[in-house]
Amino acid sequence: QVQLVESGGGLVQAGGSLRLSCAASGSIIAIKTMGWYRQPPEKQRELVAVMTPGGTANFADFAKGRFTISRDNAKNTVYLQMNSLKPEDTALYYCNSKDFLGRDYWGKGTLVTVSS
Repeated sequence: QVQLVESGGGLVQAGGSLRLSCAASGSIIAIKTMGWYRQPPEKQRELVAVMTPGGTANFADFAKGRFTISRDNAKNTVYLQMNSLKPEDTALYYCNSKDFLGRDYWGKGTLVTVSS
């Protein structure tokens, strides 16, 4: 089992920045990928960014050029740096990890609100 705890959400004005953190605990050795998803109000959950064990990062089109993802293996933490935020980035952001058996683990989410 893997436990994920997100932090760093909040209220920010359009054009501002936020950094989300996700700390993993439990069966860390089993983690294959770590990443971020989001669920805007009244919409489905969608991928934001994911990082593979080899360090390759994949981003949704809306995140390219504005968001970066990084991973600190020593701290078992993954970060999502979000710049040039827009009101449409308002969402509940979830940390996700997948283990080598294909199982998904989710955090409880952290709310990001971008005001215009």
